[in-house]
Amino acid sequence: MKNSILLFITIVSVFSSNCFAQKARVSSAEKKYDSYAYIDAIKTYKRVAEKGYKSADMFQKLGNSYYYNAQYDEAAKWYGELFAMTSDVEPEYYFRYSQSLRSIGENDKANEMFEKFNHLSVNDSRGQIFKKNENFLDKIKENSGRYKVEDAGVNSQYSDYGTAIYLNKIVFASARDTGSLGHRKHSWTDQFFTNLYASNLGDDMAPNGVEKFNKSLKSRFHESTPTFTKDGKTMYFTRNNFLDGKKGKDGNNITLIKIYRANFENDQWTNITELPFDSNNYSTAHPALSPDEKTLYFASDMPGTIGQSDLFKVAIKEDGTFGNPVNLGSTINTEGKETFPFVSDENELYFASNGHPGLGGLDVFVSKMNDDGTFNEVQNVGADVNSPKDDFAYLIDTKSRRGFFSSNRDGGQGYDDIYKFLETRRLTCEQLLYGEITDISTGEVLENTTITILDDKLNTIGTTTSDEKGNYSIPVECGKRYSVRAAKEDYSTKEQIITILKENGKTHLPFALEKATCKVAVGDDLGKCFGIKMIYFDFDKSDIRIEAALDLEKILDVMDQYPKMKLDIRSHTDSRGSSKYNEALSDRRAKSTINWLIKNGVNKNRLIGKGYGENQLVNQCSDGVDCTEEEHQLNRRSEFIVTEL
Repeated sequence: MKNSILLFITIVSVFSSNCFAQKARVSSAEKKYDSYAYIDAIKTYKRVAEKGYKSADMFQKLGNSYYYNAQYDEAAKWYGELFAMTSDVEPEYYFRYSQSLRSIGENDKANEMFEKFNHLSVNDSRGQIFKKNENFLDKIKENSGRYKVEDAGVNSQYSDYGTAIYLNKIVFASARDTGSLGHRKHSWTDQFFTNLYASNLGDDMAPNGVEKFNKSLKSRFHESTPTFTKDGKTMYFTRNNFLDGKKGKDGNNITLIKIYRANFENDQWTNITELPFDSNNYSTAHPALSPDEKTLYFASDMPGTIGQSDLFKVAIKEDGTFGNPVNLGSTINTEGKETFPFVSDENELYFASNGHPGLGGLDVFVSKMNDDGTFNEVQNVGADVNSPKDDFAYLIDTKSRRGFFSSNRDGGQGYDDIYKFLETRRLTCEQLLYGEITDISTGEVLENTTITILDDKLNTIGTTTSDEKGNYSIPVECGKRYSVRAAKEDYSTKEQIITILKENGKTHLPFALEKATCKVAVGDDLGKCFGIKMIYFDFDKSDIRIEAALDLEKILDVMDQYPKMKLDIRSHTDSRGSSKYNEALSDRRAKSTINWLIKNGVNKNRLIGKGYGENQLVNQCSDGVDCTEEEHQLNRRSEFIVTEL
């Protein structure tokens, strides 16, 4: 993809020269380079270089000319010539050389150049991002193989790119021959100026035929990358700085690009106006509406931009006016190019970038948007959509998982081409953390319990509350380790640590909360205050285990607080085994519990107890009845009945 559709579409004059000496030719090429007429500059520089004339400055400009036109194989060649002459260059050339090498598969050399770039630009976010993602190619590989990609069926031998959904059509930009008598070419790309075309969508979002979109929008220069309101009555689109027959220019006599708004009335697009944050001195481009149509996202190099172009958002007010543009920040934007935003109805921001780790050129990335306006980790959507060349203008229908993107990858029909896709597997592994909140003593469900999810640095990343049935659920990331807290008034807050599975699905995490205060009366079971269902012993033994001692310490503490309290300690078994054996075993265990409390300071006159074996079952699980292990467990219990206070 060429820079005309990246961001900086410009209108320039073509300089000519009648000089024949090599240096004169270089001078001519430099004028064309500085005027953004890169196609002409490439031809001149290349002819001079092939005759043996060498200059670091010329190799820089020759490499840049190919780099800006996304011809990365040629860019790599001439940047290679530059570094063969000198390493005394700006750090940005290490980055561009690295990107160019990666696009032609020379990853080892690309990594070497990037390490040097990173060393020279320690504060550049691109280096920091790559350093955090040293194994980014492995991650991209994991994210790959998720798409079925096909030619969209609307491409020409020219540049076709940037789809938008309009009612039951796609609308896109094309530089194809319009049939007019005067074909005007852009000196930068040697392509005709782009106009908007449309194609009806059939089954499975398959385009069917191509027609001009609407002649009322056509100007002498570029129109591209529209976005539409759902009712089809308002559109925003990109155009050169040209309105009402007048061409605007910046201080260098360059016509940049702006975002315009138009209304559909009487079968025509009318009231074409530039947006209030447009300027003659910087570009705004590639608008994208949020699903609620209250926010417009776009790319720009306006003041406050981090890199060569950043993504911004601006509020659309109810009266149709706009707020102030806001930079999306360093999670999204880098010192490179970020462009072509698209926001799905699942709060995902898709965009193209050459600043985040990719396969070369522009790659498509995605980040989940949070309710507070922050963004989650940026992820490369993987191969199939991404390639060593430029891949951009991604659009997806989240219901069908079908969509479109644009690319200048090898094997296309034209300068840029539009591809349709079916996403067969989602990028993000989706897990739902869920569970029930209950009272540990009574089993009663607890509604309005606050569940807080914290990351490994104990930063809060999400909260929810249990419903009237005590249930909660909250989406979490696969493979992550979380601390989960449950808090409710009159109950002790409980925290559990859990590691989420690395696959799509659900993770169950119930909470049984203890009341912060427990009121007991004569006849109540003190053990229920602490959720003591039974005192555990080793199999067929009556020695107090460590786990049992922990529960008995709770009973001991209460008896110390209430010196007049007396307890009847009862031990029960299930029905398995002989009745005589169960009664004897449970009696030994009750006496072991009493002896432990006496040994730890409780007067023996405050304690009585015995074992009841299987004589006091709480359910139907008697001899000969088929019961589950869980049902038998209910009968194996310890009780601490308050007999006096």
